[in-house]
Amino acid sequence: MGRRQRLRTLADPFVVAAPSGARVRTRLKLDEADAEVLVALGDHLGSLAGADLARRCAEGRLDAKAAAASRRERKRALTAASSSRWAGAITRSSEDAWGLAERNLVAEARTLRVRTRRIRRRLAAPVGGRAGRTRGYVSAAERFDKQRRLQSLAARLVEVERRLSEGRVSICRGGASLARVRSHLEQARLDEAAWQARWQSRRWFITADGEADKTWGNETIRWHASEGWVEVKLPAALAHLANRPHGRYRLSVLVSFAYRGAQVAAQAASGALRYDITYDPGKDRWYLDASWKAPTEPAPFTLAELRAAPVIAVDLNAAHLAAAVVDASGNPVGAPVTIPLDLAGLAAPTRDGHLRAAISELIALAETSRATAVVVEDLDFAEARHEGREHAGRRPARGRRGRAFRRLVAGIPTSRFRDRLVQMAANRGLAVIAVDPAYTSMWGAEHWLDALHDISPDASGHHAAALVIGRRGLAQRARRRERCDSTRPEDRRERATDSAVRPTPASPGLCEQRNREPGAREARGQPHPWRKTRPADRPPPGGQVAQDRSEPPTGQDLLLLSV
Repeated sequence: MGRRQRLRTLADPFVVAAPSGARVRTRLKLDEADAEVLVALGDHLGSLAGADLARRCAEGRLDAKAAAASRRERKRALTAASSSRWAGAITRSSEDAWGLAERNLVAEARTLRVRTRRIRRRLAAPVGGRAGRTRGYVSAAERFDKQRRLQSLAARLVEVERRLSEGRVSICRGGASLARVRSHLEQARLDEAAWQARWQSRRWFITADGEADKTWGNETIRWHASEGWVEVKLPAALAHLANRPHGRYRLSVLVSFAYRGAQVAAQAASGALRYDITYDPGKDRWYLDASWKAPTEPAPFTLAELRAAPVIAVDLNAAHLAAAVVDASGNPVGAPVTIPLDLAGLAAPTRDGHLRAAISELIALAETSRATAVVVEDLDFAEARHEGREHAGRRPARGRRGRAFRRLVAGIPTSRFRDRLVQMAANRGLAVIAVDPAYTSMWGAEHWLDALHDISPDASGHHAAALVIGRRGLAQRARRRERCDSTRPEDRRERATDSAVRPTPASPGLCEQRNREPGAREARGQPHPWRKTRPADRPPPGGQVAQDRSEPPTGQDLLLLSV
């Protein structure tokens, strides 16, 4: 008899919180005069932002009191060259950039520690053998390569830890990826002029933070919802370009937000509203982004209320979404659905568009099915990305299969899918329930794949996993029990049966005795008989009632049973 495998404890499902803010974009169709003013404004404020960021990075790590004093001094120095509000936005972005860089450095140190620890553990095992549960490397050549890799990773870890102790981070204004493209223009299909245009536009700064006590939610950049004009407060150095009183410049075109324009107008009339003006040199287009914080409110639905209606269960995969409609009892409704989501080799905007289209199709399915929630896995590949190729578990780590697996993990948009789904579902009045992802594929293939094949021949293991995800969100167990349609009397909650596949109702009273074949237990994934043997010191069971009864049987029923 083999050793019994311990299953880890599953985390409880929870309702994902709604987005804490919103961001809406519209296009600015500017003429040459407007574009020249915005280019001059972006260059001027961009140079100030670069100098402020360099000064903040030179100061290193600061506590809350020192950081507030530093920002106050830097803001006072920038006010003379711009304005108090422009200076506040610049210093705030510098603080955010420094905090993000420090968090990235901490994450890099963590992944280096995990990888070096994993390599040292495997180096302690003999070649081709094991040291406890740790498997050694396959060959001496691979062991030698890992020894050299360990030295490289250890040197990188020492450098990262030294930078963390000194509070020294590195930030590239314009983006490190675009800076690396400068040395590979032919591979990026760019010439020097096109790269220079992108680099300059990335380093411009035209961002105005919102103010709740100001007219239209912002004193620096204003958008009038009814009249459609946009005004920008120019710094003192560019005041000669103003065409309105008090150093303001009004764009010559009217601006409207085609998407969620009413919400932008309501926010501008009642609260703070932040604006960002950006330029895309590849498309030669200007954009205006409006963003604001949403008020913190409790979730509109509780988990118990959401479980009283059908849900849409989704299993996220590398090239598609496997979805299934699950009713309140945990039964599949209709045939499972496959939504294509192939993002390999696409540009970032194109990937985002395909992702939003897939989520829109998912939300349309939820509305058609009268579902109130979408159930997804609380999936995160952070640990897999930290360990990288050094992991030696069940998944492949070496050679072509290892590279293919890492490429597969990197291609699954877990965080972006979760964020987009929460945002778009909240806009349509749907909730998102996150469940523990453990054993969904294993138990789905074991208990539900054959049943789904009776409904739809095209059903796959991913659809069976989606069904288990939906049942877990509904507080149902993954295992199917035939001819038994309710739980114990103390639970009083319905659970799924095989009625979705076999509509014959169960006969009243006790279920008929069925003869089981001894060899069929392992095929159905049921435990061996020795696991259910009653210990000798266990007290004998008391009187039992039928599982499908809600109350103890009457005296006449006891008489009939005794006969």
